Amino acid sequence: MAATGEHGRNQPRRVLTTADGGLLLFRVQDVPVLLAPSWWIGSLVVVVLYQPLVDRLLPGATAATSWALAAAFAVLLGLSVLAHELGHCVVALRMGIPVRRLRLFLLGGLSEVARTPREPGQEGLIAAAGPVVSVLLAAFGGLLLFAVPPDGAVWLLVAECAVANLAVGVFNLLPGLPLDGGRLLRAGVWALTGRRASGTRAAVVGGGIVAAGLLVWAMLGMVSGSEDRWLRLGVCVVTAWFVAMGAGSELTAEANRGWPEGLAVTELTRPVLQLPAESPVSDALAAAAGRGVVLVRADGVAAGLLDEGAAERLAETSPQAPAELAAEPIRAETVLLASEPGEEIAERVRETAAWQFLVVDDEGRPAGVLRREDLRSALSARRVR
Repeated sequence: MAATGEHGRNQPRRVLTTADGGLLLFRVQDVPVLLAPSWWIGSLVVVVLYQPLVDRLLPGATAATSWALAAAFAVLLGLSVLAHELGHCVVALRMGIPVRRLRLFLLGGLSEVARTPREPGQEGLIAAAGPVVSVLLAAFGGLLLFAVPPDGAVWLLVAECAVANLAVGVFNLLPGLPLDGGRLLRAGVWALTGRRASGTRAAVVGGGIVAAGLLVWAMLGMVSGSEDRWLRLGVCVVTAWFVAMGAGSELTAEANRGWPEGLAVTELTRPVLQLPAESPVSDALAAAAGRGVVLVRADGVAAGLLDEGAAERLAETSPQAPAELAAEPIRAETVLLASEPGEEIAERVRETAAWQFLVVDDEGRPAGVLRREDLRSALSARRVR
């Protein structure tokens, strides 16, 4: 299984280049679906390696036909991955878990969820959705084979679609991260032990075994002289690398996500002070003194949190300017509930582009200000111990 924009739904449909170099194909409930540049590289490799196999399957086909069918297989493989990832995306959204984007790259895809599932059941359902879609599409393609003339180009094209979906579904069920089977394994261990970290470690080990198994299978194909040995070697090497890197990333993310036992969020928050938004910026700076400052307008609406860096720069030239001019807006993602689990707070802080966060109690009243560097220092100190 990883940013929504403000493009209106009534705007003309178009393909745009995104900041990270991917192509915006379309949106699903405001979730952008991106095609990364590496997808073209992976598809080209598939075409080159698959074309000789088409020649063997259709001995009478012309060169143009075999290359066209090889290209069709690469496209069908990409569409199969897309359908697979859409399964994850739709289920996550139905569970109320935001999805930043869906991205297709090299020989795979990734649905980037905005937050970690809170329960093993959620993790398991989201993980299972993709393979279920792939297996259903493979079954449909298999049934369709009986409706088309055998041994022709159309039959091979339908067979390619069925095989592509079956390959995507079965491969992703292998029990190792970052594959769906690894996420299912993590969900199972998490449910049994009550610890997500234990599930992650078990699934990371599974990822290592899967990567090693792929390399062994590729080598066996080379030794035995299998007809698809070069296709197998190319796909297995790239996929083994992807699995190994993904498993390592999952382990690192789990370590960063951890929250020390016994550490309360309130221990890390700075006292909060409310000041009128029109207060002179120099006075607001003096009143801050290590505290978080919420600037409130005359109508009672919060103008934002005082940005001390911006306030210091403003005070150098205009010490009597309204402090509101140096306010950092309070957004929904920068408001933390003091009663939230520590792991979720750490994840929110890590993924949100802000250096300070307003912490509120269950009644919505300001309870303190959490600064990114304070959280980082506290977590690092606890881990060292």
